[in-house]
Amino acid sequence: MRYKRHFRRLVLSTFLLIGFSSCIINDIIKDSSTLIDPGNDPNFKIILNTDGDYDVFNRKVVVFNISVYAFPSIEDTKLLHVANVLAQYLDNDEDGVVDNLIVHNALKENNSFLFIWQTETEKNSFIIPDGHNGKNIGADAINSIWHTNGHTGGFDDSLEITWSFMSSFGYEVAYPFVFGSQSNSEMSIAMDVARGGNFQTPPAVYPSNAWYTKSDVSCNYECQITSYNYWVLSSLLGAQKNRLTDIQDEWKLNTSSEVQNNDVKAWVIFTNTIYNLPATLPDGTYKH
Repeated sequence: MRYKRHFRRLVLSTFLLIGFSSCIINDIIKDSSTLIDPGNDPNFKIILNTDGDYDVFNRKVVVFNISVYAFPSIEDTKLLHVANVLAQYLDNDEDGVVDNLIVHNALKENNSFLFIWQTETEKNSFIIPDGHNGKNIGADAINSIWHTNGHTGGFDDSLEITWSFMSSFGYEVAYPFVFGSQSNSEMSIAMDVARGGNFQTPPAVYPSNAWYTKSDVSCNYECQITSYNYWVLSSLLGAQKNRLTDIQDEWKLNTSSEVQNNDVKAWVIFTNTIYNLPATLPDGTYKH
């Protein structure tokens, strides 16, 4: 009898111990922040992502209240690089204050965000929530070495995608009659001159005098505007100076002087200080 009581106590104690251990283990699993390396960036920390509609991402960096999410497969260095590029577009003079609050507010009000993926399966597994606006960046497109390699070699496409994000959900929303995709906006008028005509979708052959000749038929008029916006700005900032051979099938004005001398309408828009457009090309080292 005494043996049975002792055995029951032993079983109960073991059960309680297992239950207690289970709680600890479950708490550790739930609190996976212990597994998130904050990184070594002086301005931004990688943090655990707990946003319900974004649970496919395990972590994120918040840049001026805008989130950059990453799948678990993404290297911390690439996540931080994109965050720094975004910061430099938002605060180009790097004084700690967003340059254009109207654009910044448009991004926030649209619930705008960026996310980085490694595989097509990852990218396709995430559905952007209703009422939110996101741009995605493939990890292979991010190349921070380009900035320290004399702007040669594999291009850092995070410059294009992050600016497209700024344009689509920021400038085009904040200033629709200037940067908007409607046919009478200042940018659309400038783009039609650059393309040699008004084409809702890319033509089979562009006029011989065109300098913006995007041929992707899946890119509608709005997409064409966003892409044009990127080509103009990136050329003004010097990103395309060494890339004419790579880009001339789509864009021929690869320097600031070429834009100034040939794309006068775009030059007037992009040099208008009221819009506080970036004047320095981001390099992924915000306030370093």
